[in-house]
Amino acid sequence: MSRSVVILGIYVTDLTFRAARMPLLGETIAGSAFAMGPGGKGSNQAVAAARAGANVIFCTRLGADAFGEIARSTWAAEGITARATATPGVATGAAHIFVDDVTGGNAIIVASGAAGHLCPEDVDAIEADIASAAVFVTQLEQPVEAARRGLEIAHRHGVTTVFNPAPAFPLDDGIFPLCDYITPNETEATALTGVAISCVDDARKAADVLLGKGVKAVIVTLGEAGALLHTPEESVLVPAFNCGRVVETAGAGDGFTGGFAAALARGESALDAVRFGCALASLSVTRAGTAPSMPKLAEIHAVLGEQAQHS
Repeated sequence: MSRSVVILGIYVTDLTFRAARMPLLGETIAGSAFAMGPGGKGSNQAVAAARAGANVIFCTRLGADAFGEIARSTWAAEGITARATATPGVATGAAHIFVDDVTGGNAIIVASGAAGHLCPEDVDAIEADIASAAVFVTQLEQPVEAARRGLEIAHRHGVTTVFNPAPAFPLDDGIFPLCDYITPNETEATALTGVAISCVDDARKAADVLLGKGVKAVIVTLGEAGALLHTPEESVLVPAFNCGRVVETAGAGDGFTGGFAAALARGESALDAVRFGCALASLSVTRAGTAPSMPKLAEIHAVLGEQAQHS
């Protein structure tokens, strides 16, 4: 088994409502379906990486409540090692997800709850886990101070860092040199660079800005167009895979990042790891849910194998 992937992030319980459209303020409409399941970017990425074959350690905070129990049972079922501190008097996080019945598009409200109290001391407590890992991953749903401490510790120990800057907001430039890989989508890349993205060349311009800030490699995820790997040496657009009708896109970015990290931990090249992440994400959007939509390793290999046969 490959060396571990350590992920710092939040868990929330996803409360997903499907309907033909969003309600207006003051309006009530009928939905077509409701589902409850595990979510949160960090936890979703942990599930994606674990199903993709990685040995995963996930660090977060939970409340002492029913949603926290769902989290622990989810990780146990996936073989994920949890470093999850219980925070008294604070609820486990939750997310309201609206899914458009027609397009599969989504709109999300996240309340991070206990995980919003993650702090640098929580990260210091797992320094040994980070130091022995192959890859460290974090995002921005928990406080940026905790994310930065994780990147600093991983960087100090020579561990490959993957930073998923989501949700995006302006960051201190000191965080970028700590990032071996950064994985924004178009919206996040624009927020970080000021470059509006409407085509691949725009994504390259935004990626150049991030390289200029000290990031070693940039991967801009471009939805159905795939993902752009951009480094000082190469700029390659890896197309998405057609795996069937799109049902829900909410977990695609998390699936990509988790799959990319798992492939890196196995020793794959950055380009092969991007292809692997694209295959995982392309499968995930054909299924409902975020964490529940993540495919298993054999399914991902089947998609990659079919592409190799047709190329």
